[in-house]
Amino acid sequence: MKTAIILGLLLRANYYCVTSFSSSLVTFESRSRHATATTKASVLLPPLAMSAPLVDTTAKKNFIDTELRGAAMKLHTRFQAPKEGQAKEKKTEIEPYVPTHDDYTAFLVDSQYVYQAFEDIVNNVEELSVFRNSPLDRVTRLESDIDYMVKEFQIQKPVVGKAGSDYAEVIRQLGKNGSIAELICHYYNFYFAHTAGGRMIGKKMSSLLLNKKTLEFYNWDGDLNKIKESVKADIETIVAEWSQEEKKRCTDETAAAFKGGGGLNIQLPIRKHVSNGKSSTHRKSNSGE
Repeated sequence: MKTAIILGLLLRANYYCVTSFSSSLVTFESRSRHATATTKASVLLPPLAMSAPLVDTTAKKNFIDTELRGAAMKLHTRFQAPKEGQAKEKKTEIEPYVPTHDDYTAFLVDSQYVYQAFEDIVNNVEELSVFRNSPLDRVTRLESDIDYMVKEFQIQKPVVGKAGSDYAEVIRQLGKNGSIAELICHYYNFYFAHTAGGRMIGKKMSSLLLNKKTLEFYNWDGDLNKIKESVKADIETIVAEWSQEEKKRCTDETAAAFKGGGGLNIQLPIRKHVSNGKSSTHRKSNSGE
């Protein structure tokens, strides 16, 4: 059963499927809680940052809890978000697979490449300076984790895959164009998704592949809830100066944020079962092997 649950966690832990995107972006588990294999489907798995925290209905509504969250709910089904989901369900075909250390390391490498793009933009764009040296930064921690995976399991570090490269390029292009509203959407979704569903994925991968070791990717300095609230407050401060047109540009970018962030998850199910063995489609290592 352990091999059956990795990407099912993407649904249960806020990495939900969005049905409106490219068929090349991957997988989710059968709805049956007794399913014996994880399914592979032609749907997108987006990071759902805004469904992790409960919304305080007594407080004054802000941009994140209203407009940005509303944009996300339009991309979720009732199964994924029972009270607010608006997207139609889509049937999928079942194809079992087994994740490996190589697959997980590829996911970490792609993730680091995208986080590096964000950090580079933040360090060079004055309007985003409030996010510099944020407790949410992941590049240094991922470097440590990737080194650990390579040494501990005697595997070779993979090159950055297409999903990571493509999404990082999207981020860098937005930074080059000075598209602050769009960048805020990507930043919020990508970073906050990792604090929610990302942690649940980490726990399951830890149990399955790492003898319950917790990688640095899933550790933060200080109280994570307080860190998130502080970053959300910084975002709200920036948004307070925006026109309605800028707010719309931000929320309109939600689909692209889900597509880019969700695309990284394709590294997790890359190795699949076949009869009498396994077929591997993992990427070449840096050595070219």
